Amino acid sequence: MARIAGIDLPKNKRGEIGLTYIFGIGRATAQYILDKANINYDKKVNQWNDDELNAIRNIITNEFKVEGQLRSEVQMSIKRLLDIACYRGLRHRKGLPVRGQRTKTNSRTRKGKRKTVAGKKKAPKK
Repeated sequence: MARIAGIDLPKNKRGEIGLTYIFGIGRATAQYILDKANINYDKKVNQWNDDELNAIRNIITNEFKVEGQLRSEVQMSIKRLLDIACYRGLRHRKGLPVRGQRTKTNSRTRKGKRKTVAGKKKAPKK
């Protein structure tokens, strides 16, 4: 079982894909790490030996912020935006999209489930 940065990597995935299960590592970063450790992208995670695992661990700990450290940094950045009350901070506070997307339609991920508002009833005629 390959365990890196507190994450159990899936055994039967290619190394390039398996590394992306770590928060903060995408495809390009995974390829960079495997290139630096001289490991083929197509080699499955369960085929890595101890030397290769240690090389990958060392590269990740020395060069990248991943998992908890990265999550806390992102949270601190959002908190800073909230504290200075800039436009992006206000959007975070209201739970709306931050990067200029439309909100009349779409943006359900940020806004949550629809809250139906009933239409006004017409006054009866006399």
